Amino acid sequence: MIVIPRLGEILSERGMTQMELSDLSGVPQGSISRFDKNSRHDDVHLFAIARALGVTIESLFKVKEPQE
Repeated sequence: MIVIPRLGEILSERGMTQMELSDLSGVPQGSISRFDKNSRHDDVHLFAIARALGVTIESLFKVKEPQE
């Protein structure tokens, strides 16, 4: 299973900046900036970001099955 973060895509779709999301979620802007680049995410940040955006945690990621 390949998990790909898609926070940047969600923010772009909503016309929202990282700073706006930081203000809404309480997650530092630097952590939001690194979200799509990192393979590890703090649990508390995932919940805060999902709650601020009104989405599920699963919606913050794309999941792909590896080719066999």
